[in-house]
Amino acid sequence: MSVGHACVDVYQGAVAALVPYFVAERAYSYTAASGVVLAASLLSSLVQPLFGVLTDRWAMPWLLPLSALTAGAGVALSGVTGSYALTLAVVAVSGVGVAAYHPEAARVARVVARGRHTSMGWFSFGGNAGFALAPLLVFAVVATGGLRASPVLVVPALAGAALCAAAVRSAGPGARSAAAATAVGEDDWPSFLRLSGAVVCRSVVFVGLSTFVSLYVRERTGGGEAAGTAALFVLYAGGAVGTLAGGRLAERYGRTAVVRRSYALTVLAVAGLVLVPGPPVYLFVALTSAGLYVPFSLHITLGQDFLPRRVGTASGVTLGLTVSVGGLAAPALGALADATSLRTALLPLVALPALGRLLLRGLREPVPPGAAAPERADPQEPVAR
Repeated sequence: MSVGHACVDVYQGAVAALVPYFVAERAYSYTAASGVVLAASLLSSLVQPLFGVLTDRWAMPWLLPLSALTAGAGVALSGVTGSYALTLAVVAVSGVGVAAYHPEAARVARVVARGRHTSMGWFSFGGNAGFALAPLLVFAVVATGGLRASPVLVVPALAGAALCAAAVRSAGPGARSAAAATAVGEDDWPSFLRLSGAVVCRSVVFVGLSTFVSLYVRERTGGGEAAGTAALFVLYAGGAVGTLAGGRLAERYGRTAVVRRSYALTVLAVAGLVLVPGPPVYLFVALTSAGLYVPFSLHITLGQDFLPRRVGTASGVTLGLTVSVGGLAAPALGALADATSLRTALLPLVALPALGRLLLRGLREPVPPGAAAPERADPQEPVAR
């Protein structure tokens, strides 16, 4: 499941990694380039909850290989389309594939992981590893062959479809049973909505930096395509490590404590990324990556435990919808960058993790279904797990 997740999420990272090449080869403005990211996110945002609701009612393991192929086909066609409108259309199709994959994949992974934070961390690690590899894959293909070589990018989708099919078969009947049949506990919608609001703040920061950090670092350091690709790789690769660290830290200190502290770190890291000149920007990109990704898998399990009767819906929102919503802010950042500068456009991203931290204040650790309630009720104290 983890490797299959990587093969799908490489296409989320690939859209942002293609932005500098759209700017260079097609002379897209910042606004037009961010519109490509929006196209991948908008339709995905709209259909993600639908897939979550469907997986709460019916198991659809066949959706995993199909969605992997759909995600790959859209990105593979993006470089050979003849118009801006067609480019938007095919990346939107890719976004639908990504949206269809995540709720069902998270449900199956939850069954296999049996609720363990470290196991879900490995599942999330796969997706974040795919993100991390996307800039390198795009650079290897497009920097040498130009956008016309983009059909080669379909290869991970073919591998992902095969791996997803094999994972579902090996998981056995547990992966094919409806999640709703074993749902227990009460849904805590107020806590879930607060968590979702914080994840939206995180999403806007992540998508904004994914879209523009490559171009921004090239401006700040005077480097070329390799310098920008390196910055995007650091942003994504640090996330792969941070996701695994998040699961382990949560088992020691509690999920809500780790998530809150990660958002606080992100405020300082994004400020350094935007304001500190020269090569040290790479250090702040790495710290930003850690702050954004340490809570990544914890968002998923917290959401599932807040909505134990709607695990598919919770997964679709925390893993997909709120992440996709970040793309809605990309055109606004692009328009601001066109009107002022890229640095000015990125400055508002400093405030968003602070808002997310405020939403998380006092959020209680949910009790997983079937687990005993923790003795400590103080919302600010970590719960040892």
